Amino acid sequence: MPATKKPSHTGFDEIRQTALARQKAFKEAPGPKIHLGMSTCGIASGALETRDAFEQAIALHGLEANIHTVGCIGHCYAEPFAIIDHPESGFPPIFYPEVTPGKAQMLARFFLADGDPRFEHVLGATEENELIPWVMEFSRFNQEKRVVMEKCGRIDPEDIYDYIAEGGYSALAAMLQRPPQEVVDEVKASGLRGRGGAGFPTGQKWQLAADEPRNTKLVICNADEGDPGAYMDRTILESNPHQALEGIIACAYAVGATRAIVYVRAEYPLAVRIITKAIAQAQKLGLVGKNILGSSMDLEIEVFQGSGAFICGEETALIKSIEGFRGMAVQRPPYPVQYGLHGMPTVINNVKTLASIPPILKKGAAWYRQIGTEKCPGTAVFSVVGDVTHPGLIEIPMGVTLRTLIFDICGGIPDKKKFKAVQIGGPSGGCLPEAFLDTPIDFDSLAEAGAMMGSGGMVVMNEDTCTVDISRYFLDFTQKESCGKCTFCRIGTYHLLTIVERITEGQGKEEDLKTLAKLSADIKNGSLCGLGQTAPNPVLTTLRYFPDDYGAHVNEKRCPGLVCRPLIAYYIDLANCARGCDACVGCCPTEAVFTTSTRKKGIDQTLCVKCGECVVACPPEYDAVRRVSPPELAPTVERPSKSVKERKVP
Repeated sequence: MPATKKPSHTGFDEIRQTALARQKAFKEAPGPKIHLGMSTCGIASGALETRDAFEQAIALHGLEANIHTVGCIGHCYAEPFAIIDHPESGFPPIFYPEVTPGKAQMLARFFLADGDPRFEHVLGATEENELIPWVMEFSRFNQEKRVVMEKCGRIDPEDIYDYIAEGGYSALAAMLQRPPQEVVDEVKASGLRGRGGAGFPTGQKWQLAADEPRNTKLVICNADEGDPGAYMDRTILESNPHQALEGIIACAYAVGATRAIVYVRAEYPLAVRIITKAIAQAQKLGLVGKNILGSSMDLEIEVFQGSGAFICGEETALIKSIEGFRGMAVQRPPYPVQYGLHGMPTVINNVKTLASIPPILKKGAAWYRQIGTEKCPGTAVFSVVGDVTHPGLIEIPMGVTLRTLIFDICGGIPDKKKFKAVQIGGPSGGCLPEAFLDTPIDFDSLAEAGAMMGSGGMVVMNEDTCTVDISRYFLDFTQKESCGKCTFCRIGTYHLLTIVERITEGQGKEEDLKTLAKLSADIKNGSLCGLGQTAPNPVLTTLRYFPDDYGAHVNEKRCPGLVCRPLIAYYIDLANCARGCDACVGCCPTEAVFTTSTRKKGIDQTLCVKCGECVVACPPEYDAVRRVSPPELAPTVERPSKSVKERKVP
């Protein structure tokens, strides 16, 4: 039976009509609509204070306006954001970035009350309109292809009717009229590959679980997400939990599961609260629980809070965690689809994978295959952070190049700096140089370049980055997060980290570079799970693509990026230093900064801990603090026997 056939005798039509009526009432309510982002990034930037400011200003001016809380729209650099839809003004919905309480009061006074949108504060409009000629010119609005994040920033994640009014759960209602195998076949035909990092065909995994003869099966949504700088899964659960939930129900129906678990780390309290509420709302409407929408399908969904171990993102370690054991990887086969949680067939999919299912079922596999590439259909969601003008969440079709993503969509490198590298795939990914900027973003192309898709973390680095220090940072993370089961991972990563740390301290030797390469290969070949197998990637790719950085540290005992503390020194350029300015003196934690007899400043190298606070404190108009490598390049400034303040003024 085709997926587009309307379901019968399910009661969903009544639910959808209620949702549409609520949506219509909200749109037709008098006054402007203010959509405020209330995900973690927004709240951390002051969105709660912004909402209070809007409410106070609306009451002060006696305005009729409605505040609609939504999730993250992906423009994390612009938080807290507000989209103001004021039809009476004649303008389209307008996107305002960095809406502080003061700006909120100003917009209420001039735009909501008087119809003046204050264009100097506008980032763009969300719909085309001749009144704002630069509408859609901002690349983030027109170069993305949103499938997973389509409703993020548009709906209230805590109101299930918002999601239903936008077409949510209609794929589920139609799916219940189809045989489960037909659903599996649709997912297989779509070519969807797991978005958790491995890229295994989702439909194939479902088929293996569906073919298991045992009746008791489970579905687990993996929302552990422990990569530094990655927050895609958290944002989806905070901004549109019901799309992931609908995908979970679809997976359970397809494989014959009666129980599902959302595994999310406890460090995501907002995501935990919102997904828990979403499950309760779905259960109240008959979308979860016994006889879903009047069918014979039963499904109970619960939330399990993980303790924040990075290794628990690996599916067998995740299972051990749920069972009450320490999260440690288990030899495969058998695979979880055959022998998973408590020995039962278990399908484990990432949040982004499951959130891709409802659009596929609703629009069909052929539609999905038109997006992306032949071998990697669909979209990829990345959290782009680091040295980039517009960091945030991006959803692009597979096959878009790194250059397009970093420079065209995210605005390139700020402060007129040059691009140096991009770390893709989290702590186990690889650092790629400028020569790889035209590499298509897909599983196979990135693996061929020495990196990996991973779960979607991407760190952009400018010319001031020390790739040796980057390797040290990611190795330190993976070494600490190793479960300790494998000797190669537990001890091998420790020795890798020790060698790299020695190099950053200027104590490296030429033979260390050969040892790093050989030890990395042994760790990759001898480790049981993906953590150990990919942990050496940062070392291998930086050795391969940035040999000059290692050569400078080993042979010249200097850090080209002026990052590694033992290899740098700070001094004050006396030509720029202003007399009487004590900004650097007050911020120094070790009193290494002193005042000379000319009332200019100097740095005592024996006391300096190279924290860099003096650089931050020095007024930009002076720009007097310098960093050099090696340390002996710093000029010597004699410290007076007594400070100027202690001397008696004649």
